[in-house]
Amino acid sequence: MITEKQPGTDLVTDLGAEPGTATGTGEEPLSRYIQRLTRRVRAFDTRRPGVWDGLLTAFWTAAALIDAMGGWRNTAPNPSVPTWLVVAMSLAFALPLLWRRRRPVAVLAVMACVALVNQGTGAFLQAGLLQLLVVFHIALRRPLRTLPWTLALLTPPLVMGAIRYPQGSWDQQVVPALWAYAMGALLGIAVRSRLDHTAALVDRARRLEVERDQQAQLAAAAERTRIAREMHDIIGHNLAVITGLADGGRYAATKNPERAAEALDAIGTTSRQALAELRRLLRGEPVRDPQPTLDDLDDLIAGVRTAGLPVRLATHGDPPKLATGAQLTVYRVVQEALTNTLKHAGPGAEATVLLSYGPQASTVEITDTGRTRGTGTTGTGQGVTGMRERAALYDGTLEAGPLPDGGWRVRLRLPLEESPS
Repeated sequence: MITEKQPGTDLVTDLGAEPGTATGTGEEPLSRYIQRLTRRVRAFDTRRPGVWDGLLTAFWTAAALIDAMGGWRNTAPNPSVPTWLVVAMSLAFALPLLWRRRRPVAVLAVMACVALVNQGTGAFLQAGLLQLLVVFHIALRRPLRTLPWTLALLTPPLVMGAIRYPQGSWDQQVVPALWAYAMGALLGIAVRSRLDHTAALVDRARRLEVERDQQAQLAAAAERTRIAREMHDIIGHNLAVITGLADGGRYAATKNPERAAEALDAIGTTSRQALAELRRLLRGEPVRDPQPTLDDLDDLIAGVRTAGLPVRLATHGDPPKLATGAQLTVYRVVQEALTNTLKHAGPGAEATVLLSYGPQASTVEITDTGRTRGTGTTGTGQGVTGMRERAALYDGTLEAGPLPDGGWRVRLRLPLEESPS
């Protein structure tokens, strides 16, 4: 259900509180406003970096020129520096800021040269503090091994000013300025760490989204494969049984009408069962009846016998407690093998189903005495592939191929869960 939000309540709701609660009185918190403003500035900077760089450079250039009009004399040890030199140094400090992001080391080198003149002449312009911005960008965008070279560029002008125009002890002029530059570098490192962390989170979220989509695609493909395998087993087996019943009923219609009627009844029952299973499979309806197990093999074989294929069932050993899925695998393999016999073995064929239960594995062997299959049924068809996939789910193996003396054999081996595969 979609509800309409009241104006002014979005940000409070985002903070996890209801409008008008202790979190606020319906007004936007100051921290939330600052965060939103910061995001807008960053977005604008990302879209138009040249505009932002131009505005920032113009602002500091104007500030430096205002200071060069006479205010610099209030703090300068040598107020007699020519005005043209002060203006030139102010512009040299401010204008290179336009390239501070693309070439911060080169910009700092230019500023360091101007700083030597600034400290050597005794002007001590406040525009020299603009080097802090460049140090910040070096720490933000360049490898950390660049910072020692930055220190080598910043120190000589400070030492020169302390030597030529001492004001108290020399360390009072050099150390505080170096600490200020260190704070700028630490701020750049902190921002860089946060940006790297955010980028890592975004990359992880993107990879998780890709993995989620891949998992969904794999799950969909696995579900399609399962549905195709189940449809092949259901339709193939039931159609083979119906075909056998229809052939038998056609021959019995002229000699024994009662047997023909029984065959028609069996065809109807088999068709309804197949239709019900297909509807359940395609609609994804919950299973009301349990999946076939080893106990249902007798009914399966009885249906195949009704279709006209003589089948003999033999069991060796005591049946172990197989998982329900493993029992379904045995059932489907027997079903598919007998279906193939009905379709390909020809008239007069007989089949044998041998169940052998051992201490380490259960073996199912289905053989028939029919004619040899063609190349299309030598173990590369969808039915045999589906049987192998079922067997692989339980670490089993399946072999399918012709017998030396004629006929066909399908052999399934399923290891017990507590035995090694």
